[in-house]
Amino acid sequence: MTKRIAVYPGTFDPITYGHMDVIKRGTNLFDKVIVLVARNSTKTPLFSGDERVKMIRGLFKNNHRVSVDVFDGLLVEYVRRRNATAIIRGLRAVSDFEFEFQMALTNRKMDGTIDTIFLVPDERYTYLNSTIVREIARLGGDVSDFVPPTVRKYLTAKLKSLSRR
Repeated sequence: MTKRIAVYPGTFDPITYGHMDVIKRGTNLFDKVIVLVARNSTKTPLFSGDERVKMIRGLFKNNHRVSVDVFDGLLVEYVRRRNATAIIRGLRAVSDFEFEFQMALTNRKMDGTIDTIFLVPDERYTYLNSTIVREIARLGGDVSDFVPPTVRKYLTAKLKSLSRR
């Protein structure tokens, strides 16, 4: 029997409870979800790709249906190489849809065999994104409701190391 594999790409800088909710929903639909940490040349992430991979692997170490990888390049090429059939994208609000819809159609044009699946996180996380989490943490706010304790520790350590420079 062929495994149904999906790829969930993102910067995950850092991973939030909203991302984790989408991953969990993805594992309800697919045999395997590959969380793909994207290296985006237009963004300057707080955490390196390796740090983000380490964080996510730690959170899902007991879930054999989730794997984590890092990649820069064309997403459809990665999806093909991993024999995946779908790309998972999280939608928080209507404003996300327009951009994600364009990307889905572009990916379909490049490879019509790859579907894009839009998943909506639990309503508790629809307002949440990594940029907000980083800013709250940078300003000394409590991010406990937004990220797991291990991610909060990474954030605190990273921000301390940056403030010493």
